[in-house]
Amino acid sequence: MEFFRIKNDIPFMRHVLVLNAISFITFGLAVFFIITKGLNPSIEFTGGTLVEVEYASTADINRTRGTVEQLGFGEVQVQKFGTSRDVLIRLPVRGDMKQDQVSTLVFDTLCKAEQATVGTKQYTTPQGEQVSRPACSKADPNGREIEPLKLTRTEFVGPSVGEELYTNGALALGVTILGIMAYLAMRFEWKFAVAGIVANLHDVVIILGFFAFFQWEFSLAVLAAILAVLGYSVNESVVIFDRIRESFRRYRKLDTPQTIDRAITSTISRTVITHGSTQMMVLSMLIFGGPTLHHFSVALTIGILFGIYSSIFVAAGIAMWLGAKREDLVKLGNKDHDPNDPNAGAVV
Repeated sequence: MEFFRIKNDIPFMRHVLVLNAISFITFGLAVFFIITKGLNPSIEFTGGTLVEVEYASTADINRTRGTVEQLGFGEVQVQKFGTSRDVLIRLPVRGDMKQDQVSTLVFDTLCKAEQATVGTKQYTTPQGEQVSRPACSKADPNGREIEPLKLTRTEFVGPSVGEELYTNGALALGVTILGIMAYLAMRFEWKFAVAGIVANLHDVVIILGFFAFFQWEFSLAVLAAILAVLGYSVNESVVIFDRIRESFRRYRKLDTPQTIDRAITSTISRTVITHGSTQMMVLSMLIFGGPTLHHFSVALTIGILFGIYSSIFVAAGIAMWLGAKREDLVKLGNKDHDPNDPNAGAVV
């Protein structure tokens, strides 16, 4: 399906030198910020305590944050989670306190901030077991006992577990990159494999550079977004490479830059439809998803925008600089090949 068709080829490769120079500078800045400022890993990687509480009415997030910060845990993260009454609190590891002591201290402090007292409440589980939980209670104006605050969940991630997650995340990223490179080398040719993996690394490093520069939280959700961007970006590169191969077969009188220009121009409509639809969904998560999906959608937004750019100007440009030519992709002995074969090109 096409929304529009461009009749004249857009001379992308005419400006590829300048655009690749801009990419190199941007890439260098991203690496500089990653090295000098470093990433801001979340509790999943550094270890710490997670406390989730539920207020009886809409939570005042600023007051909750101020109350928790007074405990002196250092850099804490307080955000709404789920409904307007649910609050998620992340606290770093504190060597002089155990997990249950940390969660108890936080809950007690928040309860006192509501002018209530802390106690215990007995209840029966669906399995019939009698258990108790911390309870925060006070009397309302009518003398009835109410719970202005409930402790709904506590979790602890140890430093060793966080380090293991960080290592496994880096390993997953490395294996994904190697797999993509092997796939491109088998499907096309080593020059396109190198071009494609450089373009993918370009996207990943720039995403990490943004997170390092602004010190946004780097969490498992962000890592998942980066892995998604890798697959998304390589899909765009494969479509363009496939169309370049098809153009080499059909237009034998064009040189390499002209062939690449024609191939990229023919995919513009597909790019607008695919990336436009995806970006609308990601922007809806960014605007309406709240703090939980914020950094995930930010990473996807950066990755999608730079993925379009890198697939056209970085991947195709590097393939051209490496000397990609018709003979690399078209078997010269295949004289019976039909240039109009609909199965020879990219699946759009």
